[in-house]
Amino acid sequence: MSQLADVTPMPPRENPHSPSSSQPPPLPPEGGRSSLVLGVLIVAAILAAAIGYSVLSRMKAEASLKKTTLAEATPTFNIVHPSPVVSSGEITLPGSAQAYMDTAIYARTNGYLKSFKVDIGAHVKQGDLLAEIETPEVDQQLEQARADLKNAQANLSLAQLTDARSEDLFKKKTISPQERDQARTDLAAKRALVDSGEANVRRLEQLRAFEKVVAPFDGVVTARSTDVGALIQASSTGGAKELFHLADNHILRVYFSVPEIYASSVKHNEEVAIAFDAFPGEKFTGKLIRDSASLDPLSHTLNVEADVENPAGRLLPGGYATVHLNIPGTPGAVTIPANTLLFRSEGPRVGVIRDGHVALVPIEIGHDFGNTLEVLSGLKAEDAVVLDPPDSLTDGETARGQEAPPKTAATPAKK
Repeated sequence: MSQLADVTPMPPRENPHSPSSSQPPPLPPEGGRSSLVLGVLIVAAILAAAIGYSVLSRMKAEASLKKTTLAEATPTFNIVHPSPVVSSGEITLPGSAQAYMDTAIYARTNGYLKSFKVDIGAHVKQGDLLAEIETPEVDQQLEQARADLKNAQANLSLAQLTDARSEDLFKKKTISPQERDQARTDLAAKRALVDSGEANVRRLEQLRAFEKVVAPFDGVVTARSTDVGALIQASSTGGAKELFHLADNHILRVYFSVPEIYASSVKHNEEVAIAFDAFPGEKFTGKLIRDSASLDPLSHTLNVEADVENPAGRLLPGGYATVHLNIPGTPGAVTIPANTLLFRSEGPRVGVIRDGHVALVPIEIGHDFGNTLEVLSGLKAEDAVVLDPPDSLTDGETARGQEAPPKTAATPAKK
């Protein structure tokens, strides 16, 4: 019994010849078949899109790589654009300030200084008394000259009487013609002695008038070189010593030298700005009055005078001045930085980038302002000029340009 219980019954085998085994499996319904086809198409579309995206990305990457490679192979230069010149700007020139009138005052007579009425820094008017001189010798000479003049005048009176008498006697034929002529000659001689005596008196009176030293014009006493009791010698004699120095400062004359290339820019009555070291940051207006009309043969400069009004006396003569001279611009000219220039055997050139290529353009240089150059011809304001070009730069080579920082761009010249 136990052995029969452990045996698992086997399933019945199908008979291949039975009617149920020969029928085909049933077909899926029509709606299920359409869904399957749609799914296959969607999968195929996704795969095609993925493949296309992959191919397109690879093409873009290759194009970008090619562009980057070409860009890296093409040199890139900083460029600037020339600045049109409305005016060439100005140049600064050193100058020296001098008083409008400046003179040393000497004595015109000999003697001793009796007193002085002014000292340095005193403002005086024309005719004001500066000093007095004692002239004892001149006084004595004047007294003697006056006495001599009186003697000559007395002799002249006697000669006039003698001449009148001789003329009457000659008419009466009492004296000879020789005696009459002698009387006339003596009269002329006595008259000449009187004239000489009068002239000598006037001379000595004038010398005594020089005892008073007066100011020749309005101004300021800038120096006093004498003192009371000092021996005074006339300026006509050797060893004369200056008594005072007088300067008229109501206008200052500023003298400066203009280089030859700018000499034509000097226009009379044109105003210029002038700075003085004593007043930093402040500019005064001067007017170009005159020039030397010739160049110095050594320095090749034109000596120019500009006058500055100084009614308050703030400006002092002898100071250092800086003159800002305006330079008119050349029509059609432009300015470029000096570090754009190329020196070639054919002449000065600049590199200009046009249509991706370098063109070495010949230029005509006008004024050299140091950091900038005035170009008279060869460039236009829209040209892209290569900044700091290498010596190996050649005409026609491929190049790219990029705008230079503002601090290196060309600006109107200011000298």
